[in-house]
Amino acid sequence: MELGRQRARMRAGEWYNDLTEELVKAREDSVRRTDSYNASFGRPAPEREALLAGLLQRIGRRVHFEPTFRCEFGFNIAIGDDFYANFDCVMLDGGGITIANRVLLGPRVSIYTTNHAVDPADRAAGWCLARTVAVADDVWVGGDVTINPGVTIGAGSVIGAGSVVTRSVPAGVVAAGVPARVIRPITEADRVSPPHQ
Repeated sequence: MELGRQRARMRAGEWYNDLTEELVKAREDSVRRTDSYNASFGRPAPEREALLAGLLQRIGRRVHFEPTFRCEFGFNIAIGDDFYANFDCVMLDGGGITIANRVLLGPRVSIYTTNHAVDPADRAAGWCLARTVAVADDVWVGGDVTINPGVTIGAGSVIGAGSVVTRSVPAGVVAAGVPARVIRPITEADRVSPPHQ
């Protein structure tokens, strides 16, 4: 099956075979491209962003990953403006990852969009099912957080360090835990600077 059809099946949430030659080659290509990006650390931002633009579906302005960044394919990741990911970020993007503007990821954040089949024989045969992950504007994800398939994180929310996010999080809250749950809303009492004039 050609890569384009495989990609369409992944993005449509249909079962697909993760062991096909096209997907194996696409993952190998992603490793080479992320190696090049990671090796470019310290070079001018426009050079590094050009490498990312060749790997990811879309990037905005001022997109930066500290070393090391890893993704499964890259072609299913879209990132907005003013994005920062701390060390050792992993994005397995079979189902698609969309990240909006002004998003911060702590160290060792992992975003997973794909589940392997539960049945052992199906799993050994390579069957997988993927669901999109979406992160809205102004989200901060703490260190060592795992975001699972199908999750949406609402605008302005904070995910506490060490959390495992298994269901969507609304806008404007602090969520944490394993599994993550909403702890409280973010309010004016959280502001450390005067309100914008």
